[in-house]
Amino acid sequence: MPESPTLLAIILTAALTNNILLAKFLGMCSFLSCSKQISTAFGLGFAVTFVLTGTIIVNYFVYHYLLVPLGLQHLMLIIFIAVIAGCVQFVEMFIERFSPTLYYALGIFLPLITVNCAILGASLFMVIDEYSLLETIAFGFGSGIGWLLAIVLLAGLRKRMGYSDPPGPFRGVAITMILTGIMALAFMGFGGMGV
Repeated sequence: MPESPTLLAIILTAALTNNILLAKFLGMCSFLSCSKQISTAFGLGFAVTFVLTGTIIVNYFVYHYLLVPLGLQHLMLIIFIAVIAGCVQFVEMFIERFSPTLYYALGIFLPLITVNCAILGASLFMVIDEYSLLETIAFGFGSGIGWLLAIVLLAGLRKRMGYSDPPGPFRGVAITMILTGIMALAFMGFGGMGV
């Protein structure tokens, strides 16, 4: 029987070597759109981390204690999306109440966390990898931290690129995609580390 990974290993793997954004390319739309300002990137990154960690825990309980006993695993996608939508609604109301500046800076991308495929993907990976509750929490938190780390790094790089003068064809989205690819290569380098 294979040895179960430690919680720290799951967190580090989810954040670095198996980054849900840079290794699995999930959640790219809001990643590319909201990475122009570092403060906005931090805010969205924390919101995604909170939603991802919270929804993966709720989805764990829904899957293991409701869907499996009733034989309703085929409803998993619909139920997971409903849980994600509810959690995002809560986060949206919280941010609007306590940080109106961040709320208006995130704009339409805050409610669009609901359709962020990284959050749904993490819940599906939790089922596929057959994680226990603690492993699920570690995976959700690590995936959120990895997403936060990636978007903040890209925001910093994009800010630095504002001081440079790339050739015409590389301006805008093109240089952003190139930067994202280079970041993905750099994160893949963590795969050689023994965790």
